Amino acid sequence: MSNLINRRQFLGTSAAGAILLGTQLGSRSVIAAEAGEWIPMLPTVKIYKVFVGGRGGWPTPELDERAEISCLERHLADTERKLGDVKFVGSSEWIKTPEEAAKVAAKFDKADGVLVFNSGCVLEHILAPIFEAGRPTVVFSQPYSGHDWSKICKMPKAGKKVVLLATSDFSKITELASVMTVAPRLRQTRIIHIGRQWGVTLSPELKSKLGVDVVGIEMDRFRQVYQAVDAKSVEAESQQWIGQANKVVEPSKEDIIKASRVYLTMKKIISEEGARAITINCLGGFALDDLGYPCLGFSKLNDQGIIAACEADMDSTLTMLMFGYAFGVPGFISDPVFDTATDTVIHAHCISATKMDGPAGPRCPYIIRSHNERRVGACLQVKYRIGQPITCAKLVNLDTMLISTGKIIGNPDLDRACRTKMATKVANARKMLDNWGCGVVEGGMVEHLHRDIFYGDHLENIKKLGVLMGFKVVEEV
Repeated sequence: MSNLINRRQFLGTSAAGAILLGTQLGSRSVIAAEAGEWIPMLPTVKIYKVFVGGRGGWPTPELDERAEISCLERHLADTERKLGDVKFVGSSEWIKTPEEAAKVAAKFDKADGVLVFNSGCVLEHILAPIFEAGRPTVVFSQPYSGHDWSKICKMPKAGKKVVLLATSDFSKITELASVMTVAPRLRQTRIIHIGRQWGVTLSPELKSKLGVDVVGIEMDRFRQVYQAVDAKSVEAESQQWIGQANKVVEPSKEDIIKASRVYLTMKKIISEEGARAITINCLGGFALDDLGYPCLGFSKLNDQGIIAACEADMDSTLTMLMFGYAFGVPGFISDPVFDTATDTVIHAHCISATKMDGPAGPRCPYIIRSHNERRVGACLQVKYRIGQPITCAKLVNLDTMLISTGKIIGNPDLDRACRTKMATKVANARKMLDNWGCGVVEGGMVEHLHRDIFYGDHLENIKKLGVLMGFKVVEEV
């Protein structure tokens, strides 16, 4: 790849324990230092800014037009600085007539989304050409800026890709600008798929609906790259895993060596293909005993901001891409189990990122264990932050996001199910169990079972993303 960067693309936290969005957005400029310069650069996302109204009308004829725009421009500049890969384009002038609005709307095809600021009342005749353009649009409507909010808030139910921010909190501009990057980023994304295919992986709608490209990699190529990996690099990688672990229990040094070689192979292929994600059917068509387990590699790739998903789960891959682009956090694919006696859902798997706050965040403690289903290979047992709010989600059928929220209350440690276990408190486990899948999930066990866990409560922003991208959001409670 000729376009490479060293520390961009996904949001990262700047302090331990920070939740990127929903409370405060950290700097979007950092990928973990160990990612080096192999992660491909993506083009800047362009958002067209539009100022509608100006002096005159309600609430006051005394509005200082230049001062108002200067204030808003400072917030936009602050957002650009925080996100690092977003640029606001368009004029810094008030639009005051439908004719002016139509001329501006004709330029929207050069941008990935539209951000409107309104001042005055009633402006629907001016706003109409902007909304009719059909672009994903966010309207930031401060208190006392007019009455048009009363009609704009109803637009999503009418199928319009328009989100209303009726707030005095200017940090919401940064949040929603980050959310607005998801759709254009997906259109720039390549996903590597290895192993036997199933489910949505085969769907031509992956490209037509979301714009992603899936690149199939044959095992012959994987083996060639695997065999060519430098032995010294493999040794250094294995020593890093062992050195950062609280302890190593079952795996031998050879198990960790093999897992490290698999990671470096995936990294090489991702770099060669300019991909942002990889998913492997590790339980079908991948020579685990011969090559080693990809679990450690999946964990490290997710730590670095590259989405890595097991079991060829394309639904989870897409979900983690969307959350990664919007909020800068990796996901934990889980096999959930319920305890209705305590309103607890326990999420378990043998693969997890260790930097659940994002690439620049703190590392969770981990132990290197064997893969618990077969008692061989190497994977991680990760210990999560107690009290941490989480979002549980999964994009299904390419048109519906199943979602719920909870809080981490424990890290169960027993020799059953998968190695890493996250116990989460939910509002009503019985209702969630009864409503599992909400009657919309299609496919086999992977589609019905797997859910993806993310640090932070992202429910409201995912609802807004659903409006902007045109998918349904269904609360799985």
